[in-house]
Amino acid sequence: MVGYTSVLGERGAQMIVVPELVDFLSVSLLQVRSVPVKTKPIDWSELRVREPKKKEMTTVEASMRLDAVASAGFGMSRSNMADMITAGDVRVNWKAISQSCHQVKSGDLVAIRGKGRLEIGDVIVTKKQRYRIGLTRFI
Repeated sequence: MVGYTSVLGERGAQMIVVPELVDFLSVSLLQVRSVPVKTKPIDWSELRVREPKKKEMTTVEASMRLDAVASAGFGMSRSNMADMITAGDVRVNWKAISQSCHQVKSGDLVAIRGKGRLEIGDVIVTKKQRYRIGLTRFI
């Protein structure tokens, strides 16, 4: 991955790229589709970042398996989540995970292509030896 683009609506867009691409983009990026564009490097202090929308939730699961926790956080069936994991659409802490039995822990960030991100918060073991997990979904 060489960069990230944030669209600012009618006011343009901002890109964060590796330093080697700054000069190239300033000279070469003249249009996107049929729309002419102007590019210029800006300082980090000028970067406009929107706060992500968050949804806080709690779930109780029998294990800390990726398929169980992520299916609760993204509101989908565990079998659909397992299919997405084996298809390579799920990442934990930016690493692709292909096994549903992968164990997640507090602080992990689960990302699903096209669905958003989920942060694993506090994990408490209940009296019945189940896991009460705080989740933050970034929409």
